[in-house]
Amino acid sequence: MNEKVIRQFNEVAHKYDEQRRLLIPCFDDFYGTAVRWAQTDKPSPRILDLGAGTGLLAEGMRTKYPACKLTLIDLGDKMLDIAKQRFAAVEEIEYIVADYTEYPFEHKFDLIVSSLSIHHLTHEAKQTLFQRIYGLLEDGGLFINADQVMGETHAVDQLYKQMWVQWIRTNGISTEAADASIERRKLDINAKAGDQLRWLQEAGFQESDCVYKYQDFAVFYARKSE
Repeated sequence: MNEKVIRQFNEVAHKYDEQRRLLIPCFDDFYGTAVRWAQTDKPSPRILDLGAGTGLLAEGMRTKYPACKLTLIDLGDKMLDIAKQRFAAVEEIEYIVADYTEYPFEHKFDLIVSSLSIHHLTHEAKQTLFQRIYGLLEDGGLFINADQVMGETHAVDQLYKQMWVQWIRTNGISTEAADASIERRKLDINAKAGDQLRWLQEAGFQESDCVYKYQDFAVFYARKSE
């Protein structure tokens, strides 16, 4: 992942959570859908959060599955420091400061989730990661990815960006924070929803779909066969 991306997110780690709601116009639906679609019958599932950041999505997973065994991995050590504060009273959480595209995980998981992270990878790296995720899942396991996507045409993609900028310029967030977020998004490598579904299928996921989409924010569901 781009070193500049890591540095930018570490710099805003202490403000990350409070700014999310003002930077994601569909915040509640976006994260809520990811949590709802993360379904398992196991009472204490192993859950891996890729690019976990401050633990925002992981908190939703733990609320749904209080006995889950969480593994949070992120390249941003300052981001994970916030997650450690969030889960200070929880013992069964593993924190890993590393590149999740390369880290040698020691066991498989029932659920693998991610939010607003994978779009930072090149398209080739995304495809390789989807293959790796498939291999890391237990049979019947789920991959839930809440992320940014590219518009299906250049014109629509530009409209997404324009509408997002207009929204953050008028929703009460500080000019400094808005400018910083616009600058960070220049480093994004968004992929079309259709392409990502195809890559998931090529990775082995026979059952997958984009289960939520609001402009360029989408939630993907993929299930590994039993």
